[in-house]
Order: sequence, then structure tokens, then C-alpha cells
Amino acid sequence: MVGLPFDCVANPLGAVRLTFEKAVSSGSDPEIFNGKDWGAIDLFREFLFDKDGLSQVPILDHSSIRWLPPNSLVRFRGMVQDMLGNELYVGVFKDSTTWRTNKFMDVASSSMDSSPQMKIWERRVLYCVPVPGQASWIESSTEAAISRCHNSTFQHGEKRLREDDAAIDHMDTNVLEYGLKGSPPSAKKMREGEFPCQSSKPEEPPSEETSRLLHMMPDFDKNSLPCIVKVYDTPESDLKLNDIFEFIGVFTYDPELTIHKDDSDEFLGDFCEDALADLPPNKVPRLHCLVHRKLGVQDFLHCSHIIEPMPNIIRGIRETLLGHLTSVLGNDGVAAHYMLLHLLSKVHTRVDTIAVGKLSLNLTGFTKEVISVFGNQLNLAIQSLLPFTRYMPLTLEYLNAASLAPTKDYQKNRLVTGVLQLAEGTHLTIDETQLKAGTLNSTGVENVRLLKYLMEWQKVEYDFEYYKVEMMADVQLLVFSEGKSNILPADLVLPFRPSAVGLSESRDAEALPVWRWYLSTVRSFSHTIEPEIQKTVENDLVAARQADRSLGSHDFSRLLTMARLMSVSFGETFLSLEHWKMVKELERLRQERLKELRES
Repeated sequence: MVGLPFDCVANPLGAVRLTFEKAVSSGSDPEIFNGKDWGAIDLFREFLFDKDGLSQVPILDHSSIRWLPPNSLVRFRGMVQDMLGNELYVGVFKDSTTWRTNKFMDVASSSMDSSPQMKIWERRVLYCVPVPGQASWIESSTEAAISRCHNSTFQHGEKRLREDDAAIDHMDTNVLEYGLKGSPPSAKKMREGEFPCQSSKPEEPPSEETSRLLHMMPDFDKNSLPCIVKVYDTPESDLKLNDIFEFIGVFTYDPELTIHKDDSDEFLGDFCEDALADLPPNKVPRLHCLVHRKLGVQDFLHCSHIIEPMPNIIRGIRETLLGHLTSVLGNDGVAAHYMLLHLLSKVHTRVDTIAVGKLSLNLTGFTKEVISVFGNQLNLAIQSLLPFTRYMPLTLEYLNAASLAPTKDYQKNRLVTGVLQLAEGTHLTIDETQLKAGTLNSTGVENVRLLKYLMEWQKVEYDFEYYKVEMMADVQLLVFSEGKSNILPADLVLPFRPSAVGLSESRDAEALPVWRWYLSTVRSFSHTIEPEIQKTVENDLVAARQADRSLGSHDFSRLLTMARLMSVSFGETFLSLEHWKMVKELERLRQERLKELRES
């Protein structure tokens, strides 16, 4: 079987150029490729997904960037934090009698000074960051893929140092020649479907020249590496602020771009320079996207495709997870049941302004002693179970100084992020036990309003100075407080009653991945209520209203949400009478606790 005549991982620009030249040589007019693929994207999709090449592509992050060769294929997983607008560049130009393309690169492949024929195209520029609150247990880098490309890194790095004045992607011209003529030894491997960077030889220690290359690499953020992603030929509706994506494309790093810009590149990347003025390539790497896909929570788990979601399996997992939560919560079984429903909640639809499916929880009775034991214990448990979590210790000083809402900086033409710019499915724990009496300044008042607005409507207001922009959110909110929170109106208020102080079940390394899979899988199940059960529910709600006139539509909506979550927690997609009775019993126990608290 004949393999590809180029290396998609080590030299993606070679593939881009070869497919472009093939399309032009077949008679296609280069001008028609504006916004269209000439075969390069299809080739990469086939390599990545049909031929399982995705596992060979290393993930770009703070730990891998020093080992990744420029102009290689990488993937970056992150949240779209800002949209920097559109960028104009020379898409194609004629070099003498030959058409060439600058697509998927920062620097022109050859001089364009003498070219009377050039076409200006457009690409979108995104500022992306690792998902805020991403758990440490999520695999952040593909060590095996990086290891396979170490040799390639050294070779390319040493070559760059020897060819300081060469174009950024000079090497792929050689690959094109190798693929067509088959001269060097590595070409034989390419034709046989192998990749030069997949060498079976043991790694040699880096040479003095390679070490010098690594020292030249800038000191990127060691905790969180952002990335400028340039996207081509994609409808604006496909990419939204705060969505999580995996971008697969060409990683570019050229130190020269941080010093000066060649005159021949005056049309390459010429746009809105204010937005990128404080984001130089030596601080924020660039990725020219070939393929992108939206990610969900399941994409960050290791066992997403291992477990079969059978009802009996799900029931067993539910039982063990509930036991774990009960232990973490000091044998408070009622609190464990509510915590499970809370962790499964999500906004699954919106009716007018109502976010249907949210279930915020306020656990009361958290004194300093209780919070030091069970608060920390529960917070650690949540971090071990969910991929995206944030913890907010609410104090007067914090409220008066924190920037919770994102704001627009018109001088830099940038969106300055805020604490509440979070990805869908993030869990936010708010510790209100540290809040003392005092005076809120204007910032504090606004921050309290923002938190309350998020909890009630699952929306965050972004401040664009002259106006506000509402952004939809889907954040699970948990509040620790001594008494009922006076500023955060949670859907459920539950007095916490542990009976075993300090009891903490050790986390089973084998059980944790299964529990993570369970939480991410069942919360996405669809759910319906059969007409017969619906009639029973309606009768019960009418009877409850007659017994307590204070009950309103908000309470009924909460009960129906709990019923749905109770069903899906068992892996069921419809509400049964048994699960409805369980919800009513939980609510009875909760109301008893609230009544006892009021009477005490």
C-alpha cells in the first residue's frame, strides 16, 4: 500500500502546498479558493479521523511547547475567551508564472514585491485559553506524541538556527521534492506510510546546538498557556464566546516577528494591530487552524468509550457514588442525595427568561469548625469528580475589589476577562462563611448583583462601558453559609447535619474515572413524563398548593427539575412513580429540617 508522500504531523504545510499545487495544475482558478477548501482540509480530516492520526498529534500546552517544532501539526484544547475580529492577508499570489498560497502561515513563503497578481482573503482571529478551573487530573499533554517528535524538533531547530534568513517554512519545499522525486532515505518511509518522527531508535541527548535552541524559546506562562487561533472558512455561528474547542492546526513561532515585520509581508496579517499589540508571538503562540471541533465534558474523560450505559450498570455506579458523597458529608444521607442531584443539574432549555434544569444548592450550618472539615472535604471531592471547578471565598474585601464581569477595553480593543467568564458545565462553590458585616463600595454592590443574577437567571452581564451584553451561562452553584444566604437566593436551602465528624472515605483510584463518566453521561440524557404519571404529578402539586398557599410556580418548577434529575440518576429517560415518591420524601425531610431550624 502506498503511503502519503508527506508527513502530516511534522510538515503540514507541505501537505497544504502539495494539494494547492495539485488543484491549480488541474486547471482550477486560485481565486475561487477564497472561503473554500482545495482538498487540504479533507486530506487532514481523513488522516486525523479515518486513519486514527489524531493520537499522533501532540497537545500544545505549557509543558509541551518547548519541545514542539515550529510549523508542525498540534492541537490546542481551550475556551474562546475573546474574538479579536477578522484579519486580512494575501491568500494567493503569482510568483513569476507560478501561483502560491500564504494560507495557514504568518510569513509569506516567498517575496511578493514583484507580484502584480495577489488576492486579499480574510480569516478570523480568536484568543483562546485553557478552560478556567480545569482539573489537574485531566490529561493535558500527549507525552507519547511529543516523544515521537523529539528527533524532529532537534533537526528542525538546528536547521532554523543555521538558516536565520530563510523563510519560516523553507523545509517543506524539500518535502514536496522528496514526495515527488523520492531522493532521501526518509522519503522511503513516507511512501511506506511511516513518519520520520516515529523513529524506533533510542533518543540521544540533545546536542549543544539543540540546547541553545531550547534556551532561545521564550518563557511562556507555566500555569496557563493562551493561544492565538486563526480560523479559516468557518461560519461565524460555528464559533461562540466561552465555547470549548479543540483546534488542530499549524503551530507557528518566529522570533523575527517580535522584532520587526518584513516589508514584503505588509499585506500578510495586516489588521487591527491594537488587539495583538500586547500579545506578541514570544508570549502567546499562534495556531493556524485546519480542523476544529466543539468539545463537551465527556471529551476530557479517559473512559468515555469504555463503559456501556446500561440501566443496571448505572444503578450500581449511582449507589457507590452516593455512598462516597454520604461519607464525605459525615453520614448526612439527605445532603448526599441533594448533592447528587445538584451535580447532575444543567440548563437543558430556556422558556422566556427561565433557565430550566438549574438546581443551585445552599448548605447551611457551616460554622468555622464545620467548614474547616466538611467544607474542604466536599470541595476536594467535587474537584476530583468534575473537570471544571472554581472556588470563591466570599469576603467583604473580595467583593469590593474583584472583577467578576468581563469588561471591554476599547484602547486595546480587547475583552478583559472576569471571574465569571466560565465555560458551560463549570461548578462554582461559594464560601460565604467568611463574609462579615461591613460596607460595600460600588464595585461590591455590582459584584453581589452579578452573582445573584447568575444564580437566578444563569446569565452574566458583560460590561461594554456604554452598554451591557447578556451572555448565557450554565454554571452549577453551591453555597456554604452559616445561616440561609441573604444575598444568593439558591433553588434549594438545606441545613447540613453531619453525624460523623471528620469521616472521609479514601478516593478509590479505579472508582473515580467511573464516577466522572457517570456524572457527565447521565446528565445529558433526555427525559419525558408519560401522561399517566403527569396526571399524578399534577394532582400532587394541586394538593401541595392547597396545604401551603405560599408555594408558587418556582417551587413547582424546582420539584419537576428534581424529578427529572432523580430519574436520570438511575439511568432512566422517563419519570416513574417510584422516583416521584423519592423526590417528595426528600422534600419532606428537607422541610422538616427547615421547620426545626425556625422553631429552635
